[in-house]
Amino acid sequence: MADIHRNYILFDDFSRDRLLPFTFIRPVAEIRLGILTIREKWERWMHCPFSYFTQDYLQEKYPLVAGDLNVLINGAITPNQDLVNEIAGLNCGEALVKDSILVAICMDHPALAAFDLFVPAGFDQKFALSEFLRITRPWNIFLHNGKELILDFKLVTSGRTSCEISPTNNLISPDRIFAEEGVKMEYVTLNASTGPIYLGRNTEIMEGALIRGPFAMCEGAVVKMGAKIYGPTTMGPYSKVGGEVTNSVLFAYAYKVHEGYMGNSVIGEWCNIGADSNTSNLKNNYTLAKVWDYVTGRAEETGLQFCGLLMGDYSKCGINTMFNTGTMVGISSNIYGAGFPGNFIPSFSWGGAAGFETYWVDKSIETIGRAMVTKNLDLAETDKKIIASVFRLTDHYRKSV
Repeated sequence: MADIHRNYILFDDFSRDRLLPFTFIRPVAEIRLGILTIREKWERWMHCPFSYFTQDYLQEKYPLVAGDLNVLINGAITPNQDLVNEIAGLNCGEALVKDSILVAICMDHPALAAFDLFVPAGFDQKFALSEFLRITRPWNIFLHNGKELILDFKLVTSGRTSCEISPTNNLISPDRIFAEEGVKMEYVTLNASTGPIYLGRNTEIMEGALIRGPFAMCEGAVVKMGAKIYGPTTMGPYSKVGGEVTNSVLFAYAYKVHEGYMGNSVIGEWCNIGADSNTSNLKNNYTLAKVWDYVTGRAEETGLQFCGLLMGDYSKCGINTMFNTGTMVGISSNIYGAGFPGNFIPSFSWGGAAGFETYWVDKSIETIGRAMVTKNLDLAETDKKIIASVFRLTDHYRKSV
């Protein structure tokens, strides 16, 4: 499948800016979709590690590793067997394209040094025949999560046997439930008749929880007592969920621990949703939701009737916070107070419906560091540099709101 002499790289294409705020602190391929991140999917399919061609300020944390012969693959695209076969058939000097989108390209070291997301002059273009998913907007993450979760479930569990699950639990369609080693779960109802359920290593579901598939919780994640979770929903590593959640994706260390409703939402790493906070995912007049677009600088039609909260990494909200349909929050913002804040909250904002002030980057880094210490982790210097870079890059958004 994968040529051992080839070096594989995932590149950020032009969708990167439209996937903000989730690509402020990571390459596109580090987005979790289904059970795995896009990078993890490709590494499982190609049986080799990948490096990144990404933004300059991210490159220290996500370095580019160049080889004599390099295959660059669009990091916004998820793999499947037909696409993998087409990419494997590329020779040096050939590019795979579809609908004017660069899917993959094979080039030597000198050509890589000049790569700028376009097919270089002199390269042969091959037109992809395979169908595949390419994410281009933040709401694509929850919209396509169910399909990717089902595919990932097959990929992760194929040829393996689930660990034993305690008989105190009520399992519906148990053949579609897979538990890794270390799962803790008693007196829980899991309904996999609506889609598979994956329980990662050392996860815990507390008693009384009700979960419908498709559902996945990654390593170390926790579902609190009495939680009601509707699929397709994914909990990233070490995330925690309570209350009521439907069709949402939480990245690593994201916390929605208490009562309150969250639907059709994406929550970044190290976010915290305060107790009894709620996200509207449907407008009262039933019109289609609009969401802020970082490229055009205005609200964009999503084509969706259901769209909730899109919250960038390190952001949080206080207790009883209310979010309107299609609210987008940048990174490292703190929202609190009565009333509905605006539908677009820039990065490093502090406040609520009554108004916002700048959450200065030094204070932000201090707060993030303290949060990580509670989990016996340290905020790396590379991450501090990334956060500071995003603060500078987002200054004009704070001045315009």
